[in-house]
Amino acid sequence: MRNVTRGMVGAILCGAMVSAVAMAAGLQNNDLAGIATLKEGRSQRASSSDANWRDGNGDARPIEPGGTLVLADLKGPGVINHFWNTIASSERGYSRLLVLRMYWDGETEPSVECPIGDFFGIGHGLDVPYDSEPMRVSSDGRGRNCYWPMPFRKAAKITVTNEGRLRTDAFYYYLDWQQVPRLGRNTAYFHAMYRQEFPAVMGKNYLLAEITGRGQYVGTVLSCRQRTASWWGEGDDFFFIDGEKEPSLRGTGTEDYYCDGWGFRKQNGMYYGAPLVEGYEPGNRTSVYRWHIPDPVIFHTSLHVEIEHKGVTLNPDGKIKSGFEERPDDLSSVAFWYQTEPHKQFAKMPVGYERLHTDYSKAIESEVQIPNAKATQGPVTKQEIGGASGGAQLFWMPSMANQTLTIPFEAKEAGDIDLTLLLVYSWDYGIYEFQLDGKPLGQPVDMYNASVTVREKTIFPSMKLEAGAHTLTVVNRGKNEASKGYFCGVDGILLSKQRAGAAS
Repeated sequence: MRNVTRGMVGAILCGAMVSAVAMAAGLQNNDLAGIATLKEGRSQRASSSDANWRDGNGDARPIEPGGTLVLADLKGPGVINHFWNTIASSERGYSRLLVLRMYWDGETEPSVECPIGDFFGIGHGLDVPYDSEPMRVSSDGRGRNCYWPMPFRKAAKITVTNEGRLRTDAFYYYLDWQQVPRLGRNTAYFHAMYRQEFPAVMGKNYLLAEITGRGQYVGTVLSCRQRTASWWGEGDDFFFIDGEKEPSLRGTGTEDYYCDGWGFRKQNGMYYGAPLVEGYEPGNRTSVYRWHIPDPVIFHTSLHVEIEHKGVTLNPDGKIKSGFEERPDDLSSVAFWYQTEPHKQFAKMPVGYERLHTDYSKAIESEVQIPNAKATQGPVTKQEIGGASGGAQLFWMPSMANQTLTIPFEAKEAGDIDLTLLLVYSWDYGIYEFQLDGKPLGQPVDMYNASVTVREKTIFPSMKLEAGAHTLTVVNRGKNEASKGYFCGVDGILLSKQRAGAAS
């Protein structure tokens, strides 16, 4: 350590960059390079471990609605090298309702402020697994790991706030960190900021980040929920460095910025990936990530990052109007960067359910409609099922194709409505077409899955619906070759009013 020069500390903070800083400032390397070189400092951990660590097993913490859990309150200098958590919550969309905040060196405004799911790379309040270098999510999307180095000089405070309506039953966590003798003069602080526009604001590009100071931009997570059909990601990315009027970094398409090509398909890798790709129909959701680890974007005074929200637009008859035109899809994002100076205060983040497209508490429970439901063949019963809204589903058991089930329900208010179904998928379920008042809603849905799972499916977004009585018709159109039957499970019906716009 005595032979290391101060200039080595200027390299920041991930992959190959981390090794130089690790030698000078005690920052842990995230790969095997240099692992045989002994490091100064002391290994520490803040965790949810039972205080009675010898005999107890109460290794999690609950978070009441509106409550805040302090994960760590650390004294520096130090570096957090690994953050793991897993969560038990019965509230749908919980990962968008729990807010992660990180404060460095006594600051009053957080340097990290994100819904916890989005911070770990997956939007929409969903649990989806994937692998990358700085983030890895396992356990069907519930085991979240972060390896971004997070240095601090005096103190670090990490909190999680429950902005949902239900209690978070269990929050398990590790924060593994290294207490070090000192940090280099140029060591920078980790930042992550969430934004959303529901829908994207027409006439201007979607803003990913507006940063003042000196630092390096290291990653972008982008999530999209389509309001219209077809390809949404033709927009180019632009990085305006240090106040320039013409961006030094100019892109050629959204999938190109995310290092893919010709659209998105589900995949993941060290530096880029698309863990969630539902398709290109209305209501379909996507989450993609791009880590600038080999290629950080360096800025000295400021950085402005934006991306166009352009793609294919359609005429009322469904034919293509344009291949490159603005679209009003619902967009949300997280920008990741390091900077040395105090950051510019973030814009106020939408609270709780304002970050979700759907208010799950307003679901019309399908099992309640069973007495009035009618099927052409096969029994219709209530079946208790884990993960279902209300704890149960309407379970229909036809034994052949081309059978029909009608489920009456009531819309309490009129307007532009998103119709979302909470559907159950299983190993003996069929392929079903859904109709509203006799009108087909989108393409048939294959409800086969190797194990029982509940998923939401936005059948039709932004439809005009009158208040009063309506009928959901479910028509069997066959089954997947792997399925053992033609069964169908409907958990609930969600009617959500379209938002005129909500940006932050």
